Amino acid sequence: MAAKRILMLVGDYAEDYEVMVPFQALLMVGHQVDAVCPGKEKGEKIKTAIHDFEGDQTYTEKRGHDFTLNATFKEVKATDYDGLVIAGGRAPEYLRLDPEVIALVRHFAGENKPLAAVCHGAQVLAGAEVIEGRRVSAYPACAPEVRLAGGEYADIAIDAAETDGNLVTAPAWPAHPAWLAAFLKVLGTRITL
Repeated sequence: MAAKRILMLVGDYAEDYEVMVPFQALLMVGHQVDAVCPGKEKGEKIKTAIHDFEGDQTYTEKRGHDFTLNATFKEVKATDYDGLVIAGGRAPEYLRLDPEVIALVRHFAGENKPLAAVCHGAQVLAGAEVIEGRRVSAYPACAPEVRLAGGEYADIAIDAAETDGNLVTAPAWPAHPAWLAAFLKVLGTRITL
């Protein structure tokens, strides 16, 4: 298997597990992962948030870790990457307002490259208008945005993933095993024991 170059889109108050775990897991299997944030450079940090499910009407939010970016957003070229991962959490709320982010996501969708979004990452997909006619999972509070963008909201278990062609989505971090396995499959990555 040839290593793939994967771009990971993150931002301040992205969900801690949805940044750390995919970043490390994709590196572990041999892929190159460049984590970027608009307005920040390689070596700078984002602050993450920890979202948990503790029996309340919605998730709780606590301050997470600092995550060091290993690439500069302004310097990356979408054409240099084989796939894109969009972390969830609070960051997608404002990342979807950035025209360069929208152009980046549209490149991956338009070229039918592997594209993954977890939790609120679907807000970026909806903002980029790339999910019309696609089956998309997300955190349940994002279901209206998925539908308004012309997507079919996949109401699946919190630990499940949805694959629609090149697009892999999941409701939240409990789905890491499912969506990461699906994303690796879409990337063409084979792990043998």
